[in-house]
Amino acid sequence: MTENFRQAPPPWTYPGPAYPPPPLPVQQKPPRRFRRGTVAVVAAAALVAGGVGGTVGALIGSDGASQPTLGAAATTTSSTTGTSSGAEGTDVSAIVAKVMPSVVQVNVRLRDGEGIGSGVIVSSDGKILTNNHVVADAETVTVTLSDGRTVDATVLGTDPSTDLALIQAQGVSGLTAAKFANSDDVKVGDEVIAIGSPGGLQGTVTTGIVSALDRTVTVSESEEQQNPYPYTQQGQGAGTTSYKALQTDAAINQGNSGGPLFNAAGQVVGINSAMYSPVTGPNGSAGSVGIGFAIPSNQAQQVIDKL
Repeated sequence: MTENFRQAPPPWTYPGPAYPPPPLPVQQKPPRRFRRGTVAVVAAAALVAGGVGGTVGALIGSDGASQPTLGAAATTTSSTTGTSSGAEGTDVSAIVAKVMPSVVQVNVRLRDGEGIGSGVIVSSDGKILTNNHVVADAETVTVTLSDGRTVDATVLGTDPSTDLALIQAQGVSGLTAAKFANSDDVKVGDEVIAIGSPGGLQGTVTTGIVSALDRTVTVSESEEQQNPYPYTQQGQGAGTTSYKALQTDAAINQGNSGGPLFNAAGQVVGINSAMYSPVTGPNGSAGSVGIGFAIPSNQAQQVIDKL
């Protein structure tokens, strides 16, 4: 049953490539402004099927960076490691060492700004899966590999209905492709690891568990471009993207969009796409409160085959 909710005022809002923070005192140049607030505004109506209702909020997308120049320091990995409340004894550092080469930062230049997202390598010749909202409207795309190299990339295909896109890194070979798990086997409580470039901090690692399955995430594409405080309702019609997502408490922030969510075996179980935050800044920036969402790997594999 679809429930209708009235649009709520801020602070329920939506982020995306974020706006940069004020420069440090030693910096002379003012920060560049980022236009895009991409991914996922989702009203609570979209979560009713998952057992959540009564509170109107927003799922906010997590692509974009507060300071894109930090991506230049890609050879230095920032990570938050350690076991979560999943199975004890999981060697997170060993898993991260194995899978990190398959994670990239996606850099996009737009007509009036720049943005940063994440991606995961799916073939050794440089095919990379990311979110559609990361590369939508991009005039140029580059990817920064885990070894610090930045190469040009082209968009091979997009599937806005699932918020996924496939891009091709140019002039590369022998890359480490990620392995995908069967997301139908994922259970609530499974330990997961998210890797991406939140705030332009490439190679950031966070851990958590799968909090819920089959959460309905609904995104209004038209509102995300026109309204700094957009909301959407389930089944809104044209211009909406809706999919069933894995919910996780692994911290997902702006810049994580398109990055992989790994299981304890180092296999991709989801593509990070949205987060929920009740508190946002005046420019739409927001932080994780432990409610993130990922597109299941089985759905991602179907889109890869189609594209």
